[in-house]
Amino acid sequence: MTPRTPIAAPSAQPLDLGGRTALVTGAAGGIGRACALRLAAAGAKVRAVDRDAAGLETLAEAAEGVEPLVLDLTDLDAAESAAAGSDILVNNAGIQLVRPIEQFPPDVFHTVLTVMLEAPFRLVRGALPHMYEQGWGRIVNVSSVHGLRASAFKSAYVAAKHGLEGLSKTAALEGAPHGVTSNCVNPGYVRTPLVERQIADQAAAHGIPEERVLGEILLQDSALKRLVEPAEVAEAVAYLCSPAASFMTGSSLVLDGGWTAH
Repeated sequence: MTPRTPIAAPSAQPLDLGGRTALVTGAAGGIGRACALRLAAAGAKVRAVDRDAAGLETLAEAAEGVEPLVLDLTDLDAAESAAAGSDILVNNAGIQLVRPIEQFPPDVFHTVLTVMLEAPFRLVRGALPHMYEQGWGRIVNVSSVHGLRASAFKSAYVAAKHGLEGLSKTAALEGAPHGVTSNCVNPGYVRTPLVERQIADQAAAHGIPEERVLGEILLQDSALKRLVEPAEVAEAVAYLCSPAASFMTGSSLVLDGGWTAH
């Protein structure tokens, strides 16, 4: 009979990431900003990565322990170097364009895949040696309901998110013997500038007024008819960094208001 591993009693202690360094991409706004603030509040030193220098400056002013790093993730070598020494990696940065496939610009498709799939690969590659050496690491990939489901007119975004799911699972399998977990967080539509910019694109693509897009297109398949708040996603990210989630790896934590229940 296999011996049972002792399980620690449940703890109501707040998340303590003191002494840990977290790298968060797309940190100047939206989900990334919320994640950076949440991890900093838990005591982590946060390396906040974005190409928006002004947004990073505002973030650094809002919280102690945030180190802004202006970086375009299409510079893949720089991205990999930036991840060195990270205990926690949050791959969040994303871009979106809504177009039918036959009208989708190939250069934009390439850029979306670079920022949202190849850059996360390079960031994970850069972070793993330190994580393996210390026997602890947390990789959290901010995926999407579109990592599990497809939507029309989003070929690049859906392809990137599906690829990110596979990368995350592979990192989970390879990292398990080294104390490193890798998971995805899969929100539905979040109240961010990226989603707000989609409304006009969706209106044009579907030929309907902008005021009908939220209910008829974006939230059509969601049981809960509201946008997810960035802070809600950040709490899921923080949970995956907590001791309570130490047995979660290779998983997708869905916050989609019931979309995938259909």
